[in-house]
Amino acid sequence: MDRVTSMRVFVHAATAGSLSGAARRLDMSPAMATKHVNALEARLGVKLFHRSTRRLILTEAGTQYLEACQRILADIDEAEAAAASQRVKATGVLRMNVPLSFGSRFLAPLMPEFSRRYPEVKVELGLSDMALDLLAGSWDMAIRIGRLADSALQARRLGDCPMVVCAAPAYLDARGVPRRIAELSQHNCLSYTLSSMQNDKRWLFGRHGEHEIAISGNLLANNGDALLAAAVRGQGVIYQPLFIVSESLESGELIELQLDRPTVDIGGIHVLYPPDRRPPAKVRVMIDYLADRFAAAHEDMH
Repeated sequence: MDRVTSMRVFVHAATAGSLSGAARRLDMSPAMATKHVNALEARLGVKLFHRSTRRLILTEAGTQYLEACQRILADIDEAEAAAASQRVKATGVLRMNVPLSFGSRFLAPLMPEFSRRYPEVKVELGLSDMALDLLAGSWDMAIRIGRLADSALQARRLGDCPMVVCAAPAYLDARGVPRRIAELSQHNCLSYTLSSMQNDKRWLFGRHGEHEIAISGNLLANNGDALLAAAVRGQGVIYQPLFIVSESLESGELIELQLDRPTVDIGGIHVLYPPDRRPPAKVRVMIDYLADRFAAAHEDMH
C-alpha cells in the first residue's frame, strides 16, 4: 500500500471517527480504507484504533502517530504546492548552459531586461563552448549553435546563424584579397577546433558543406573571440558566425570576403530543455523572451 495515502486515510479516519467517513473524503471504498489502516498497523506493529461498531477511538500510539502524520502530510502538501507554483509563476534559479562568445556578446546584455520582467528568477549562466550533458549537469536549459544531434531533449529554433569569412585590411593589403574559395589555400586560415565544418586542414563551403577546401594556418582555438582578436590584428583569415564578427565588420576592423561559393549553413541557434510536457514557468518565460528578442534582432538586421 502507498504509505502516504495510508497516512491520509488514517488522519481522515481519526478526525471523522470512522473509516467510512475517511473513505468518502478520499473517494475510495470503505474496504480500501480499511486495508490502508490495516497496512499501517502491520507495518508499525501497533494498534492505532480501538474499534467499536459506532466509532473509532485512537490508542495512545495512534494519538502520537496522528500528530506526526499531520506534520508530515502538511510538509508534503507545502512541498507539492511550492513545486506546482513554479509551473505557474516564474521563480527560482534558472541554470543555462550557453556557448562562451554567444553568452557574453548576445545573451548577457539581455539579462537586465529579463530580470526587470521576472524579478523572482535568478539566472545562472554556464559559459562554455563544450557541449555539456544537460541532464547530467542539472541544467534547466541550454543554447546550442549548429546542427542538433538526435536526443530526447526538447528543442526550439531561435534563429539563423550566418557564417562570414573575413580578415583585417592590413592582412589583405599584405597578402591580397581572395575572390575564390580555392585561393584560401594560399592564405593563413585561423580555425575553430570545436566545429565540424572546419579544422586545421580543411574548410567547408556551400549551403550543405559540399565544397571542401584545403587550408592551413598558424593558429587554432576553441573559442571564436580568441580567433577574432588575432584576425583584427592582422594574423589571418577567419570563418566565424556573424554574431562574433559583426561589430568588427561595422567598425572596419575586418572586411568580409566576397567569395565564389556561399558559406555553410551550420544549422541555426536552438534552445534545448529536458523532456517535459509542462516545463517550469522560469524555463517557459526565458524561452519566450529569447524568441521575442531574436525576432526583434532579425527585424533590425533587415
